Amino acid sequence: MSVEKQSPPAWQQSGYRHVWMPYTQMQTAPLPIPVVATEGVYLTLADGRKLVDGMASWWTACHGYNHPHIRSAVEAQLRVMPHVMFGGVNHEPALRLAERLAKLTPGDLNRVFFSDSGSVSVEVALKIAVQYWLNRGVSGRTKFVSFQHAYHGDTTGAMSVCDPDNSMHRHFKGFLLEQYSHPVPQTDDEHSAFEAFLATKNSEIAGVIIEPLIQGAGGMKFHPPESVARIHSACRRQNVLLIADEIATGFGRTGTMFACEQADVVPDILCVGKALTGGTLSLAATIATDEIFDAFLSDDPSHALMHGPTFMANPLACAAANASIDLFETEPRLERALAIERELAELLAPCRNLHGVVDVRSKGAVGVIQVNRLHHVERLRSRLVEEGIWLRPFSDMIYMTPALSITPEELQTLCEATVRVVQEWSTWMSSP
Repeated sequence: MSVEKQSPPAWQQSGYRHVWMPYTQMQTAPLPIPVVATEGVYLTLADGRKLVDGMASWWTACHGYNHPHIRSAVEAQLRVMPHVMFGGVNHEPALRLAERLAKLTPGDLNRVFFSDSGSVSVEVALKIAVQYWLNRGVSGRTKFVSFQHAYHGDTTGAMSVCDPDNSMHRHFKGFLLEQYSHPVPQTDDEHSAFEAFLATKNSEIAGVIIEPLIQGAGGMKFHPPESVARIHSACRRQNVLLIADEIATGFGRTGTMFACEQADVVPDILCVGKALTGGTLSLAATIATDEIFDAFLSDDPSHALMHGPTFMANPLACAAANASIDLFETEPRLERALAIERELAELLAPCRNLHGVVDVRSKGAVGVIQVNRLHHVERLRSRLVEEGIWLRPFSDMIYMTPALSITPEELQTLCEATVRVVQEWSTWMSSP
């Protein structure tokens, strides 16, 4: 299918020379697609075309775009108070959201620290973990254990717990704090080796951080709930904190509200973001158990957590998040996520035996076509757009994380177009 090439809109022609795009080599990359509107699961381009968005804007738009309930909540809040500082001041949208998150998360994750991005929520979690030990009179526990293929964000502390060899942050060795990286244990021997390592390095380790069930930008790698449960048990036995980074997996993406629920574990600290506001505004949270929080209570002012993002607990974002939680309570998002998993498995199955395809897998509302090497990536992305869908293949995978509100018909359109393009790509790969 050929699409007549359109001239970029004037605003893109004049403004692009001044913008710095993310994850992009701008000397060689083509112009991004110009989006002028969003609605439901669709992006509207400047030339009037509509694309089914298979990314939900990096996992965020879990209810689709412009949901009227979220929009009306933000509009109402905008008329009253768009922002106020959170230092020494409280407001209802934030406190209501904190109470709801405490009820929504498992166990006694009862203390919510707000920030404005997922990466910062990880920074806060690392900082809390280190200071927890210091406040208890234990020094030297300043290192973290993360996992191969981990990705926890792009700020300095978060980069340090990403995969040190296989992530996009490997350039920064020598600049970043050095942490410990392990494979996600799955066999009995691997779990024994992992716990032995925790025991050996116990006096140095403040905590273990994991993306439960799905490692996201590090390769969309899946691991079973049993692995998370056994990692949690090892941390308990070795008196090491467990941080669950659910920025990507939280809010129904894996089929339960939080991925750690499938492992029946309560981490010491839980990070959330992305879909927290339904993709409306930037907001994240670091949620700690009562035991963690209590270690910061003291007559000594230095025991307080000295952190405070300027726009933390932004009222507009909190209003959006409260409205998003309303939708999880009133619309069948979790049931739909499980149905999406089954539909993805069926609709993407034709790719399984194609030349160059290594694996096809789905978990909740995540579908992955893993390839041996992603050649012709810009040509691939262009063909996907020509087929009327928006995906952003990278590394060794073509993946999709659609809105939990996507209909079976819309998902079929997305998957069938993907299969057609991957079949073409496989032919390119097999040609001499």
